[in-house]
Amino acid sequence: MRITSTRRRRALATLGIAATAALALSACSVTGASTSSGGQGSGSGTINALFMKQAGYSESDINTMIADFEKKNPKITVKPTFVAYEALHDKIVTSAPAGTYDVVLSDVIWPAEFASKGIITDVTDKFPASWKQDMLGGALSSAEYKGKYYGVPWGPSTKLFFYNKDMLAKVGAGPDDVKTWDGVLATAKKLKDAGVVQYPLAWSWAQAEALICDYAVMLGAYGGQFTDSSGKLDINKGAGVQALEFMKKSIDEGLTDPASTTFLEDDTDKSMAAGKTAMELNWESTFRDQNDPSISKVVGQIAVTAPPAGPSGDNPGVNGSMALSIGSKSKNQAAAWKLIEYLTSESNQDKYTKSSMTNWKASYTKPEITKSNPEVFAAAGKAYDSMILRPPVPNYNTVSQALQVELQNALLGKKSPQQALDDAVTAANASQG
Repeated sequence: MRITSTRRRRALATLGIAATAALALSACSVTGASTSSGGQGSGSGTINALFMKQAGYSESDINTMIADFEKKNPKITVKPTFVAYEALHDKIVTSAPAGTYDVVLSDVIWPAEFASKGIITDVTDKFPASWKQDMLGGALSSAEYKGKYYGVPWGPSTKLFFYNKDMLAKVGAGPDDVKTWDGVLATAKKLKDAGVVQYPLAWSWAQAEALICDYAVMLGAYGGQFTDSSGKLDINKGAGVQALEFMKKSIDEGLTDPASTTFLEDDTDKSMAAGKTAMELNWESTFRDQNDPSISKVVGQIAVTAPPAGPSGDNPGVNGSMALSIGSKSKNQAAAWKLIEYLTSESNQDKYTKSSMTNWKASYTKPEITKSNPEVFAAAGKAYDSMILRPPVPNYNTVSQALQVELQNALLGKKSPQQALDDAVTAANASQG
C-alpha cells in the first residue's frame, strides 16, 4: 500500500507492513487521571476492540487472530471495529467517556495525551519482568509515559538507511563508508564530483510529520532528545542545533536534492527507484519498492542498514510503533488484558510476519522467520532495539506543527538553525502552558 500526504508509510519490505504517519489530531479531553483501578470484570463475556483498517495487520489477519483467541478462550467474545488511521485518534477520544471500547490500538505519539487525560489504563503491574528483557527496547517505549506502561507494543517500525550499491561502487565506496553521517556526506561529495548523480541525497523534508521523523533520526545521531526532564521541548542547544545544521549543510553543499523540502516519503522512494537518488532515509517498505521491477529501475542495486551513526556514536531510528491499550472505562479489563496478551505474544506475532514485524528479540534469530527478508530483518532488528521518541507531550499536534514550520524556515534559509529552533521551542513551550 502507498500512503501519502500526512500519512507515512511503514510497510515492511516484502513483508507487506504499512502504517501511517504519526500526526496527532486535536480532540476533546476526558477528565480524570489514567488509572489501573477500572472495572476488572470476570475475565469472560464480550469485549469490544478498536483497530486500524488500512495498515499493518490486515482485517483478515486480525479476524483470524480473534477466532483463534476465542477458541482458546471460549468464555470471551471479541467484537472488532476497524477505522482508517485518520479517524483512529478521535474515535478513541470521543468514545472514551462511555467506555465503548475495551481495547484500542494507539500510536506511539499518543500515550502522553491519552494517559494524562485518563483515556487508557496503566498496565505496568501486569507486565511480566521478562518482557523488559525479551522485547525490543525501542518497541517497549512506544507504550510508555513517565516510567509507566499504558499498553503493549504491537508492531515496531522505524526509518532505515538505503543506498545504491552500484552507484557507490563507481567511486570506490562501500558499506563501511556510510556507517556514519560524516561518511555519508563524504561519499555524497564523491558521487557528485564524479558526476554519478546530481543530488546524491534525498529526504522527506516537506512541512509535514515526515520532516519531524527525519529530524528525529538526526537528533538521536547527535545524542539528543526532544524534551528535558520536565517535558518541555529542549532542542535549541547542543545536539538539536547540530542536527539541523547538518541537514542545512547538506543542502548548501549541493549534496541534498533541494526538492527535498517538498518531498514526502513516497517522493524520496520514487526518486531512488528512478535512479536519481543514491542514498535516503525511509520506512521499511522502501526495500520492497526498490526491488519491484514494475516501479523501479534499480532492482538489485539497493542495500539497507540501520541509520548511520553521528558524532556521539548513537544511531537510533525514529519510533513509529503502535500499541494495544485498555480503555480506562472498560468494564472488563481482565478479558481485555487476555486478548492483548494473546495478540502481542511471540507465538502469535511470528505467524504474521508477512504483515507486520514482531516485538520479540528472539524472532530476529529464527531462520524460519527471517528467511523471507534477511536484509531488512537484520537492519530493522538493530534499529528497533534503540529508537528515539518524538516529543512525548500531551499536545503533540501543536508542538509538531510549530517544529515543522521552524525546521522548514531553517532549511529554506529564512532563519539560521539556532534562531529557528529558538522560535520553535518558544512556540511549543508556550502552547504547553
